[in-house]
Amino acid sequence: MFDVLMKDTNTMPPADAYRNETIDLQQKLARVQSLLEAARRVHSTIRLDEVLSGVLEIAAKELEADGAFFVSVSPELQARTSVYGEVPDDWSRWTEAAEIPGYSGAVVPGERVETLAHLVIYRREPLSLEEADFLEGLALQSALAIGNAQHHEKSIEWERVKLDLDAARAIQRSLLPHSVPDIPGYSLSFRSTTCYEVGGDYVDAVLLPGGKMMIVLADVAGKGFASAMISTTFRSSFRAMAGAGLPLHEMAARMNNLHWQEGLEARRRYVTAILMCLDPTNHTVEAVNCGHNPAFVVSGLERWRIGASGPPLGMLPDRTYEIERFPTPEGSQVLLYTDGLTEVFYEDEEFGEDRLMALMHDSPAPDLLDRMWQELHRYSRGARQTDDMTALYLCRAELKGDGA
Repeated sequence: MFDVLMKDTNTMPPADAYRNETIDLQQKLARVQSLLEAARRVHSTIRLDEVLSGVLEIAAKELEADGAFFVSVSPELQARTSVYGEVPDDWSRWTEAAEIPGYSGAVVPGERVETLAHLVIYRREPLSLEEADFLEGLALQSALAIGNAQHHEKSIEWERVKLDLDAARAIQRSLLPHSVPDIPGYSLSFRSTTCYEVGGDYVDAVLLPGGKMMIVLADVAGKGFASAMISTTFRSSFRAMAGAGLPLHEMAARMNNLHWQEGLEARRRYVTAILMCLDPTNHTVEAVNCGHNPAFVVSGLERWRIGASGPPLGMLPDRTYEIERFPTPEGSQVLLYTDGLTEVFYEDEEFGEDRLMALMHDSPAPDLLDRMWQELHRYSRGARQTDDMTALYLCRAELKGDGA
């Protein structure tokens, strides 16, 4: 028994071993505390530039390195990082696969666990295990802080974009006719709803000296902001030429060439349009269809469509267009519309031109456009609008007899 006790006592760790272990634990605790403090500092700002520079400063100072830097596969992130401290001239050659003495790196993971960047330090002495753990922990904390900062920047950018879109929407709405020209014996109404904040549909009516009224309904290829910009340019051209009193077919030819001359990007945003001129004195209408959906005309028991006489504006140079003329006796109706109305779908079946034309009764209906929008909403079962929708309705009133 005595021998056994003596043996156990001899195998107990000496005082130096306890002291070394205590120092080791204290160093690890200090490293953990340093990492917690580093994490607090890293997350103390939401600005990306400050996060990046702060991480490099912490890495260099805590690990007593000469310098630190990020290496990123993201050009956006790489362009915003710089070197902290002093590093050799060959620092830019550092890669994860290259073994260059003096460099130590840790992966900065992205949101999908992909490698967003590497946090790299330079010092002549190699890192201990605890120091390597600290560098990896700092890289993980920097990943979170970088992600938060990037989300913050995107949210600020999106708010700015929203403000721009709101302004663009207000401007586009202001370019629509504020009031419908009053022509005795005729009624004119229009309605337009965009798929996004702004759209590429355009409708206008301009009363000319002498009493005639110029009417246009146009649809720029595509949707959104780019199409809205083209529609604004189209408006300027239309109003300038309408005021000059040009014949419709000449207006169409000139506007086509102007759009074509704007270049390749503009040609991709070609414009389908119907130009009309109403003469309320002679009760006639002239119309030119430039690659647009057919216009619907109802006059008594007759119904017909005004098809395209040429391609969309801006698609091909030096095109010619033909004018179609027809009378507007009492009760006549004309409907212009963009394909956003006919291409409303329920499952795999679109609403189509025939259903749209069937909504026009034999007699003028002041509420026709309201009924159309209601029917399209009912047909699609309230599905989200996928294209700009614009329509213009012109009709001549029916005179009532004395016994009416």
